[in-house]
Amino acid sequence: MSTKKKSYIEQTSTMINNNYIQRFLFKDLNIRGQVIQLNDAWQSMLKDRHYPPVMTKLLGELTAFSVIMATGMKHTGKITLQIQGSGPITLLVVEVTHDLKIRGVAKTNETVAQQASLDELLGDAQILVTLENTQTNHHFQSYVERVGDTMIDAFENFLSQSEQLPSKLWLSATSDALGGVLIQKMPDTDERDSDGWNRIYHVSRTVTDKELTQLEPEALLHRLFHEEQVELFEAQPIQYECPQDKERVDAMLLSLGEEEARKLLKEQGEIVIYNEICNFHVRYGEAEINALFKQKESNNNTVHSKSKNT
Repeated sequence: MSTKKKSYIEQTSTMINNNYIQRFLFKDLNIRGQVIQLNDAWQSMLKDRHYPPVMTKLLGELTAFSVIMATGMKHTGKITLQIQGSGPITLLVVEVTHDLKIRGVAKTNETVAQQASLDELLGDAQILVTLENTQTNHHFQSYVERVGDTMIDAFENFLSQSEQLPSKLWLSATSDALGGVLIQKMPDTDERDSDGWNRIYHVSRTVTDKELTQLEPEALLHRLFHEEQVELFEAQPIQYECPQDKERVDAMLLSLGEEEARKLLKEQGEIVIYNEICNFHVRYGEAEINALFKQKESNNNTVHSKSKNT
C-alpha cells in the first residue's frame, strides 16, 4: 500500500485520539472512499445517556453519515440530520459543523426492543437533512428516503442518487467506539478495470464490526486491500463540542419577562431548564431570578444613561 505523507498520518491519528475521518483512493481503479473512527469524542457524546444498544447503534450510524456529508461542505455552517416519528424511538438528531464538531441526542418514550425492525423502532419517521450556510444565512432542507431494511440502505441510496456515484457503506457503533468505511465508484472506474468495482466491493463486505471500530485506518485498509494500490490522505480531526451555554438559557428566561418568570418560580418552587442535546440542567431559585433581573435592570439603566449623555 502506498500512502501520502505516511509519517504525518501516523502522528495525526495518535494526536487526535482516533477521532477522525480520512479519504482514500484506489489509484489504478479510480474508486474513492472514506474511513471514519470515533472513540473518546463518541464516548463524550454518549456520556450519562444510558441508551440501549440498538439506540446507540442507530445514533452512531446517523452520526457517521452526518460527518461524511459534512466533509463535503464548501462553506461555513453546519449540517443537521433529524429523525422524528411515531415509533418508540421518538427522536434522533445529530449536528456537525463544517470543521467537524459534533453533537447529538436520541430519545425514546418506552422500552426499546433490541431485535425490533427499523420500522418498528422508528414508525413513520422521515430522515430530514438541514444544511445551514452561515455565510449567506440560508438553509436548505431535503429528505433521505427510507428505503431498504436499515439506515445504511437509506444512506447508500441517498449518496448514490445525490452524487450520482454508486456508493457502499459499512458502519458499526457500540458504547465505546464508532467506525465505518465508504467506497464510491467513479464514472471511469469500469474503463480502468472492468472487474475493479466488484472486486473492491466483495472484499469490503468481509469487514467486521471489530475491525471497523478498533483498527487504525492504515491497518484496516491494508487488511482489506493489501493487493491493491491505495493512497491514504491526511486525517481530518473530529471533536465533540457541546458547551454548557448558560448565557443562552439566561436570555431565554429574560425573554419571558420578569412577571412570567416569577409566576413559574412560585408555581414550581424552582425553574429547571434542561438542554437535551447537550444533556445539562440549569436551575434557578429565587436568588438566581433576583440576580438575573437585577442585572437586566442595571444594564438597561446603563444604556439609558449613555443615551442621555450623548
